[in-house]
Amino acid sequence: MSDRPSDAAAAYWQANIRLVLKLLVVWFVVSYGCGILLVDVLNNFHIGGYPLGYFFAQQGAIYVFLFLIFFYAFRMNKIDREFGVEEKE
Repeated sequence: MSDRPSDAAAAYWQANIRLVLKLLVVWFVVSYGCGILLVDVLNNFHIGGYPLGYFFAQQGAIYVFLFLIFFYAFRMNKIDREFGVEEKE
């Protein structure tokens, strides 16, 4: 038995890591970029009476994070189907 993973398993893992890295970039941009670095620029716009920078720092980032969780689950289900490792219901 070989310790080396099969090509399909390696491709599956690579697709998973690629997805996670893309979502981490979005997470970083929203939390650090919009919540800290770009807050002064975003404060020129208002949402619900609050400056957009404040909104992102307090609540907007949470909404994006929740979206990322659901998107990850949706996308991983699709990747699982592509590689034939989906869960049976």
